[in-house]
Amino acid sequence: MHLVKSVRLLVITIATLMSFAVPRAAFSQVAIGVSVNFAPPELPVYEQPICPGEGYIWTPGYWAWDDEDGDYYWVPGTWVLAPEPGFLWTPGYWGWGGSAFIFHEGYWGPSVGFYGGINYGYGYFGHGYEGGRWDGGRFYYNRAVNNVNVTVIHNVYETRVTNVNVTRVSYNGPNGGINERPRPDEEAAARQRHLPPVPVQHQHIQAARSDRELRASENRGKPPIAATQRPGTFTGGAVVLAKEGGRYNPPPNRGGRNESGATNNSNRPENNANRAPNANRPPNTNRPESNANRPNYVHPNDLPKANRPDRPPSAGNSKSDQKYQQQQDKMYQKQDQERQRLQQKQDQEHQRMTQQKANPSRQPQVEQKQQQMEQRHQQQTQQMQQKHQQQQQKMEQRQQPRQQAPPHQNQQKPPNDKHP
Repeated sequence: MHLVKSVRLLVITIATLMSFAVPRAAFSQVAIGVSVNFAPPELPVYEQPICPGEGYIWTPGYWAWDDEDGDYYWVPGTWVLAPEPGFLWTPGYWGWGGSAFIFHEGYWGPSVGFYGGINYGYGYFGHGYEGGRWDGGRFYYNRAVNNVNVTVIHNVYETRVTNVNVTRVSYNGPNGGINERPRPDEEAAARQRHLPPVPVQHQHIQAARSDRELRASENRGKPPIAATQRPGTFTGGAVVLAKEGGRYNPPPNRGGRNESGATNNSNRPENNANRAPNANRPPNTNRPESNANRPNYVHPNDLPKANRPDRPPSAGNSKSDQKYQQQQDKMYQKQDQERQRLQQKQDQEHQRMTQQKANPSRQPQVEQKQQQMEQRHQQQTQQMQQKHQQQQQKMEQRQQPRQQAPPHQNQQKPPNDKHP
């Protein structure tokens, strides 16, 4: 699997091959350096999780690319708080660039731009967004295409959408792709002020990237986690499974399974456990391999239980090991108390917010405060989780040097002779 990495070469290729086919504004969201020589799988079929609250915008799932593993992986659809009132989400998409498939990154802006004509569903039917609209600083949801609890969210309307081209193709271009070009309003949207994906979206992507079950070579186009209610929350009742997978036909020269289930490359290891280590590749400490290390949860109750070893590392000294075990237990107990206190504090803030919502005259101000509160809660939870991880690492490091301590320098001390 060869990946084009030269920024200059990619820019020149795009400008040369596509400048006469698509208006220049359509390429304002190109993610330079991300290109693949075979198409992503089709979009899976899944149900949309219920909207967690007012101000959340649906961001559909899509297939992303991992250069390290040479594989597509599914980024689940999720609800995300708009970074500013009045801003909408333009999804990213894959498009044929003349010699490879290029990924165009999504963005936030006052209008929805071109997203390849891809039918992501739930309001994103190829052009524009039919899932809702902003009005006076409030977001109104189209309940005809969104899963909204009207007893909690009252700013809703219902507009049926017809004449939708039902297709699960996930890329724009010839040879089976979506043959659509930007409309004038989409070109205008590309020239407006944009904001990149917010931090929780980046964390959501990294969480998906580190979950091997979301890789196309593992799930064959049917991801076990198709959508989540909140970014990065990959466990619990708010996780939605794919009802139906999409066709996945990788070329014979890469690993994974094709649509028929046959293995394309029997020599490619199926997991990291069998993969030979690369001595020239430094470990990626920022890419966790399990949900327990993912710093992308909104509330402490969303966090999985800490990964606590049954047996702590031994220093070869029973008294020292016993002391270390006691210190470790004390640390875990203190961390549990901190999690409980933070959850109680956030629950109280949620209760006060619910009481304020009962007053219709304060509804717009309350909605803005709720968005700020959720963002603050997520930041508090992430800071606490990072603090706990650092505490655990420091404790393990204190034990580790004693375990691997080299012989004392004075053990082979030469005779005490005087030297000039």
